[in-house]
Amino acid sequence: MNIPFIDLKKQFSRVEKQVRENMDTVLDHGAYIMGPEIPAIEEKLAEYCGTKHALGCASGTDALTLALMSLDVKPGDAVFTTPFTFFATAETIALTGATPVFVDIDPVTFNIDPKKLDKTIEALKGADNGCVLPKVDGLTAKGIISVDIFGLPADYEAIKAVADKHDLFLIEDAAQSFGGEYKGKRACSLGDITCTSFFPAKPLGCYGDGGMCFTDDDYLIERLRSHRIHGMGPDRYDNVRLGITGRLDSLQAAILLAKFEIFPEEVDLRDNVAATYAKLLADVEGLTVPTVPEGYRSVWAQYCPLAKDGEHRERIQKALGEKNIPSPIYYPIPMHLQTAFKDLGYKMGDCPISEDAASRIFAIPMHPYLEREQQEFIADIIRNA
Repeated sequence: MNIPFIDLKKQFSRVEKQVRENMDTVLDHGAYIMGPEIPAIEEKLAEYCGTKHALGCASGTDALTLALMSLDVKPGDAVFTTPFTFFATAETIALTGATPVFVDIDPVTFNIDPKKLDKTIEALKGADNGCVLPKVDGLTAKGIISVDIFGLPADYEAIKAVADKHDLFLIEDAAQSFGGEYKGKRACSLGDITCTSFFPAKPLGCYGDGGMCFTDDDYLIERLRSHRIHGMGPDRYDNVRLGITGRLDSLQAAILLAKFEIFPEEVDLRDNVAATYAKLLADVEGLTVPTVPEGYRSVWAQYCPLAKDGEHRERIQKALGEKNIPSPIYYPIPMHLQTAFKDLGYKMGDCPISEDAASRIFAIPMHPYLEREQQEFIADIIRNA
């Protein structure tokens, strides 16, 4: 049985006509950069998420970079984030010259733990509470990047309380959670700025790289627009600050406009697939399936169970591999142990919950068009392993 990890071909069969029509429109008008499709997708997605502004950009990484630049992040600043995420989250902090400070995660949601976040900020301010900090002198607490891992929003009520207590900005890294919900609000509306990704494998993906920033702040949206195009001012040839080439191209926006038409239905289908997995895997000894807290909605960017231990995971992955079922690990090396951040002085044991998750977690195929027969096949392999 051939079961792709994500079935973009089946999705394309549903939207092919509209995608081709939208792309032909771009080819006809020839505005390949900043064409009319850009404000159209910005307006549509801002309305969907419930924000005042949206800004299309070239990737999820660029979205994070633009957000940090617009918030004046600089060397000497400490930005608190999770070690259990894709590299871009911490990478963009370091690229601004600031220092990522890693805070361990909640063992159920895999998102940053608000209580540990508060304690770590207190430690940076001088509290002797045993929290591990990077070996960098003279840091000033500046902000927080909270990640909605695997499509599940973090606990923003608690995180925002911590941010307000310490007068820090809050960026929501919603690269995996576009379409998710938290206590009646949509993901991408939960931070001072939210950043998402339209990488093809994301719940809403284009056919190349793409991203978007969301905010309700009139000042920040103007800063984001400026930084997106080389720090351009009112006069396009007078650059008033430094920026990047961070534009979303018109063809990718045209594709997103077509795919967004079926996106709400696909979110429901993802829920159904996740619910079926939960039932099929409930009796597998030693396996922990992901759960969603009350008041939340995951968009299931990945479906990631926990094996009992590393040996158990190895047996499962071997059995799946023998049947050509992909089971990648998200994420095998937490950020605080990445080679790029070795100068920060973190070591094994500093973020034990993230390290434990990394040693046991694995992903299985998850997309809206996964059939029950395919899920049963996968579940039987895992159970037998």
